[in-house]
Amino acid sequence: MDLRLVVDLLGKSPLFGSLAEPDRATIASRMRRIDFEPNQMIFSRGDPGREIYLVLDGRVRLSVLTADGRELSFAHAGPGNVFGEIAALDGGERTAGATAITHVVVMSLSQRATLEFIEANPKVAIATVAFLCSQLRETDLRLEAIALHRIEVRLARLLLSALRLESRAAQGSNIPLALGISQGEVGLLIGASRPKVNAAFTLLQSKGAIARKGTMLTCDTNILQSIADME
Repeated sequence: MDLRLVVDLLGKSPLFGSLAEPDRATIASRMRRIDFEPNQMIFSRGDPGREIYLVLDGRVRLSVLTADGRELSFAHAGPGNVFGEIAALDGGERTAGATAITHVVVMSLSQRATLEFIEANPKVAIATVAFLCSQLRETDLRLEAIALHRIEVRLARLLLSALRLESRAAQGSNIPLALGISQGEVGLLIGASRPKVNAAFTLLQSKGAIARKGTMLTCDTNILQSIADME
């Protein structure tokens, strides 16, 4: 594995992005590559957490099971994203499950190495605290969105987030977006059934916010933003 790629992706991650390149290179040298096939379980809720993962390629679903056995997906991890950090940091059990949606390539960092970096480098400790705080804020916002906002608002926000992940400069009309997931998967992310997600897509299309052609979307970010800002 090209360590240069790993160092660059660490630099784009919220957890390690604030670290200097030499620090990231040291971390990359302690990581190992793991491949997962589509639909393969990476870990389950309740498993012991002994590693942090950095996604190099592919997409990972992070989810929990409700009391009645339904899966609730609260986030996806793609290239440059870190997941599995909570249990690896506190030595407890996994708080959620992780499943490969596509073929996934990750670099793993052991709990021991992570704690050694935190103890030896205050910058890593500060970055870790900042990352965990940002995760808590995002979770609060996500729960608020599910509880308070209509489905089309949640969907518009999801599409805008996906566009920003592809390019922070993406703005205007006729912006292409390959969402790369099914409507069922979208429903898991925004807390809605597949039929309601389909209805929300249709509503966004009727408002001119998106156009659909197969799995590709063409987005108008101004209209999407106006819908996303609705109370």
